[in-house]
Amino acid sequence: MSEKKSFSGLATGAAITVRAQPFDFVFEPARTALVMIDMQRDFVERGGFGESLGNDVSHLERVVAPARALLDWARGRGLTIVHTRECHRPDLSDCPPAKRLRGSPSLRIGDVGPMGRILIDGEPGADFVPQLAPLAGEIEIVKPGKGAFYGTRLQSVLEAGGITHLIFGGVTTEVCVQTTMREANDRGYECLLIEEATGSYFPEFYRATLAMIAAQGGIVGWTAGLAALVDAGR
Repeated sequence: MSEKKSFSGLATGAAITVRAQPFDFVFEPARTALVMIDMQRDFVERGGFGESLGNDVSHLERVVAPARALLDWARGRGLTIVHTRECHRPDLSDCPPAKRLRGSPSLRIGDVGPMGRILIDGEPGADFVPQLAPLAGEIEIVKPGKGAFYGTRLQSVLEAGGITHLIFGGVTTEVCVQTTMREANDRGYECLLIEEATGSYFPEFYRATLAMIAAQGGIVGWTAGLAALVDAGR
């Protein structure tokens, strides 16, 4: 129990019930982690990698404020907080050529862009947007792929903290967020995605992903609005 308290600061119990799709999501804060996916400057800000691919980053800019509200809520409830960043080593040894060379973008991973080398750990663009930077003691996971479990220590961190439930925010909904939720589902975690705290460059992909997650009785997990979460936790 002492190790679990070192992550959450709370004893187990005091379950919270959230009105969600496809049905209520029930969790104990002490056994729950917030996983904030890839809220990085290169994806969210103007002049970053996402915009260089021709995407409208305003769809992700509007996620920042709700994601910060979700983060503040989780901190106030004593949840374990996990932040992820998708980026690679400077020598690109963890970036498969198939990933780097696909398509015909104006900039590729490792190229020099307005915020330094694209998606390279330690470069400004690979860092978090300032509003969502981790606090001391929060967990940061650097991931080389779309899913946060692949090639990382995330599973061992969650196991050490006695975590059974995950609440998600971040970008993009249909790629890194959904991939991580599917990985987590296969590992037995119960997963809730907060709708306003996630986003996609493509609104139709966002809507489709929410539907896919909750389909067939929650085949991947649950979705809920931020207000439903906050109201349930009062």
